[in-house]
Amino acid sequence: MAYKDLREFIARLEKSGELKRIKAPVNPVLEIAEITDRITRAGGPALLFENPVGSRTPLLINMLGSERRITLALEVDRLEEISDRIRSFMDVRAPQGMLDKLKMLPKLAELGSFFPKTVKSGPCKEVIRREGFSLLDFPILQCWPKDAGRFITWPLVFTRNPETGKRNVGVYRMQVFDERTTGMHWQTQKHGAEHFRRARAADANGRIEVAVAIGADPVTCLSGILPIPPDLDEIMFAGFLRREPVEMVACETSAIEVPAQAEIVLEGYVDLSEMRTEGPFGDHTGFYSLEGEYPVFHVTCLTHRRDAIYLTTIVGPPPQEDFYMGHAVERIFLPVMKMQYPEIVDVALPAEGIFHNLMIVAIRKSYPGHARKIMNAIWSLGQAMFTKVVVVVDHDVNVQDFRQVVWKALCAIDPERDVQFVLGPADSLDHAARRQDFGSKMGIDATRKWASEGFDRPWPEEIVMDRPTKDRVDAMWKKLGLVP
Repeated sequence: MAYKDLREFIARLEKSGELKRIKAPVNPVLEIAEITDRITRAGGPALLFENPVGSRTPLLINMLGSERRITLALEVDRLEEISDRIRSFMDVRAPQGMLDKLKMLPKLAELGSFFPKTVKSGPCKEVIRREGFSLLDFPILQCWPKDAGRFITWPLVFTRNPETGKRNVGVYRMQVFDERTTGMHWQTQKHGAEHFRRARAADANGRIEVAVAIGADPVTCLSGILPIPPDLDEIMFAGFLRREPVEMVACETSAIEVPAQAEIVLEGYVDLSEMRTEGPFGDHTGFYSLEGEYPVFHVTCLTHRRDAIYLTTIVGPPPQEDFYMGHAVERIFLPVMKMQYPEIVDVALPAEGIFHNLMIVAIRKSYPGHARKIMNAIWSLGQAMFTKVVVVVDHDVNVQDFRQVVWKALCAIDPERDVQFVLGPADSLDHAARRQDFGSKMGIDATRKWASEGFDRPWPEEIVMDRPTKDRVDAMWKKLGLVP
């Protein structure tokens, strides 16, 4: 049974010993971030600040800041259960006869249950305010000393493609400029930015309707960061992960639908002719992202629950909460990558690589140049196009063991021969790129080299103890008194 809303998940976290309530007043300007940073690094719980200074709205943070809380959110014992479900749907073949068709009916019925369910109203509309409201009534964080101000850091931003009407949900930081105006950090390659560009091309002086939901059930909150294919609805995929449809309700001032169980909804528009300086902002790179010109979001209507809870997160020097979400994405979407490239055995995104700086890939190498083919394939996969360094190793290297990766990779490369450089799109937050959104990438072929690749020397065997000796030592281990 999926969590109906954020409150049900909070109750589950508390019951599982994964939530700490903080009754003392704490300032959302810097203090909450500093406390959360220390708790996250210590492997601590989610935090519910019940009396943030300057606001009557409780604040929840570090909700998904551990693998256990991720699995609790997804209601699984291990993340591989989700990837197994994805694989089972991807493995469906065209039915060959009546029996095959009958066998497919339960799976087709399950697929039909994932689609969002439109409802007439919901808890997010318990309070509707078109006048007399202020964003500053909420405990919006300033996370780091040199941030340009307070930022909404976990908004689900809903827009529609102005040409097709297709919904997009993304998580884009929102700098609060004043009581009813924020920045909209639509990076160049994001779908929200594409909607903005298409609308502006049609009418440079027009507007694009936008709605922002803050605080929904945990899987719907997670859906906004998932790198799903462009033609797949994030809310439908959330329904797949939840095994239940997400209830959606139309906004008060537009036809955009938002999660009916959301805590807070901001309705409004982005003026296509208006840009404003946004930033700096302490980002997940561990550095401040620089100032830039971004669209402006005007809030015209606020709806919320009577006793709303403000959901937020911090980003900064890794690891933070976003690392655990990124790790879940890595595990969940591995079957998709394997379906396109079956030679891939496993992938790893180390925390210090902050998602886009380093990907380690193990493959079953089958032909000369195979590792380089995989490098270029990764650079063509959605958000993976930003990956600055791709290291490809053989199938017998455990990519989750970074000590083994470093050892095996460094022993397998001749740097001049095995390092490849290419130019392409760069993450907007990559301050080292030669230009914003454009820079170089490096691929390292750390696989064993073959004669067919021009390697005419023998490749040595790895040192491994023989099995009989290991068995004999296993038998005498306790007698030797060496058990720790």
